[in-house]
Amino acid sequence: MSWFWFYVPLHLLMAACLCHSIKAPTTSSQQSFKTDLFNFYHSLMLADGKETTVHLLKDIPKRYYFVLEEGRALAPFTITVTPCDVPIEWSILVHKASASFLGKAARGDHDTEEVSKSQKAPSMVSTIFNYKGNSVETYMGMSSHSALYMLEFLSTERDTHITVYLTTDTTSGQLYPELPVDPRIDVVGIGHTTVTLTWKHSPSVLQHRENIQYCLLVNEKHNYKSLCAAETAIRSSGMKLPPTLALSLSPYLLEPQQVMILSNSELSIINKASSGEVRQICMGTKNTYTVLNLSPSTQYYFDVFIVNLLTNASAAYTGTFARTLEEPEPKVMELKDGKVIQVVLDGKKQKFYSLQYQARHKKIQFTFQLCRGQVRVHITKNGKTVALENISGLRYFLLKGKLLDTYLVQLRSTEESNSSVKVQVSPHFHKPLFPLLPESLKIKSFSKLRTCNSVTIAWLGTQEESKYCVYKKRIEEDQVWMELRSADRCSGPESRHKSEKVLCKYFYDINLQRAVTTETIKGLDAGTLYLFDVYLFGPSGIPVRYHSKVVKTRKKC
Repeated sequence: MSWFWFYVPLHLLMAACLCHSIKAPTTSSQQSFKTDLFNFYHSLMLADGKETTVHLLKDIPKRYYFVLEEGRALAPFTITVTPCDVPIEWSILVHKASASFLGKAARGDHDTEEVSKSQKAPSMVSTIFNYKGNSVETYMGMSSHSALYMLEFLSTERDTHITVYLTTDTTSGQLYPELPVDPRIDVVGIGHTTVTLTWKHSPSVLQHRENIQYCLLVNEKHNYKSLCAAETAIRSSGMKLPPTLALSLSPYLLEPQQVMILSNSELSIINKASSGEVRQICMGTKNTYTVLNLSPSTQYYFDVFIVNLLTNASAAYTGTFARTLEEPEPKVMELKDGKVIQVVLDGKKQKFYSLQYQARHKKIQFTFQLCRGQVRVHITKNGKTVALENISGLRYFLLKGKLLDTYLVQLRSTEESNSSVKVQVSPHFHKPLFPLLPESLKIKSFSKLRTCNSVTIAWLGTQEESKYCVYKKRIEEDQVWMELRSADRCSGPESRHKSEKVLCKYFYDINLQRAVTTETIKGLDAGTLYLFDVYLFGPSGIPVRYHSKVVKTRKKC
């Protein structure tokens, strides 16, 4: 600390402060001198009873001063400093001047000779407090109006900002909510995706319940010692936040990367960023909360802030952390020879569904029929991968191995929406469960053959005589996408209304080039959209659904 910086403005500042705070008869010229002097140094004065934001440049100290108001010989004061980012250094220095100078300053005798004499009068500067760190720190002391105080702040890491609160009024309510004697957060329950927390009530909640609320911050990095520190860290990660984390219930202006959830008088804002997820949850005056939808086997940090909704001032409980439980091993279902099972896969959770089969023959065949969505299949034999691909339509895997080989099939939806697939394993691959399929399952329509009341469609057949059934359904323009998207390709005609059935027919052709059939559907309405489906039945009776076709009849003929 350089004493030079304290002494240079000291006497002028003392005079300005004392002249402003102590009432004494003065001439107009003296009053003008005091006003000008006070205004010049006013920016250096720390406001009493108000939180001040101070911006610090790296390695450049910043200083503020304060004196007591008139007529108080001995008075308590408190100073609270809140670092909002990196650790800082700050000190409180006190200057005690001689009583003779203070007396003359109070009477307004400012002639040059007297000031010169006063500068030679004995004075003492001492450091009464210093601190280095990033915790919220409060100094409480007693002051005399015959002393001038200076606060010096320094950041040696990078540019930053802090908040400073000075008050000499200890009789009225404090700006900051009061923390309980034990400000710790207790973890009372841990699950795979949940953590339950509890904390002791703040005395401020009991006194000013309608103006106080608790807010919880959840993140995967570390705890924060103050609300402004949390704000700064989140903003630096690229997120945009509502003012002061929007902890008051003022209107919200959410950015695209924010999701707001309101339920049961609770407010939750989830911020998405590359660095992870940060949740802010304000729950009123409840002091127990269960955080939901966490990831298994992940360490989370929890901070609780008690917030004064009128002033937006806050105090931080001692943060805690907890690790969610590991996700249980997925249940493995046993596959049996020849048995068909249908599996529904959750696209949102992206979890694997596991099936296990122990071979009783050297050659086996896995059959997959995709019913809805997109599915990725991974097959391992005794721990080694033998098949890995995304399937569409009907897919067969013929595998060779040894007796009692263990096969593990893992299925996962590759879409966010749910997917569905039918699975069968059998050693009797020469007796397929599904019918012999044509080269393509597309239905073709002929535009030139469309009329106002009829549509002609065609589809491919096989060399095996099979049964084909045609169904139609009238739909609206805005239903097309949903009908095609939600179609269950594993469902059979049993899911259709009887009125939708058009006909059933058998056909085949030894020459695949000629294995094509057409059908003209009559009795349709003009200018109307229709959804057409064809079902192919094999020897086992299990149907295969062709890809749906939407055709619109002509409006005018």
